[in-house]
Amino acid sequence: MTENDAVTAAVVVIGNEVLSGRTQDVNVQFLALGLGELGISLDEVRIIADVEDEIVSAVNLLRD
Repeated sequence: MTENDAVTAAVVVIGNEVLSGRTQDVNVQFLALGLGELGISLDEVRIIADVEDEIVSAVNLLRD
């Protein structure tokens, strides 16, 4: 598999409570480790607000 064929992933964490610091994300590390075990590189993590337009925009940008 060449670098261009490598499988990569991105994670979108959605939550005003995460952005404000009221809640700590505990999923990214778990996902990164699990993906790594499968040979999938986690290339990006985005934390965004609970705003539909922002969610749609983030998903559309990351899926390309």
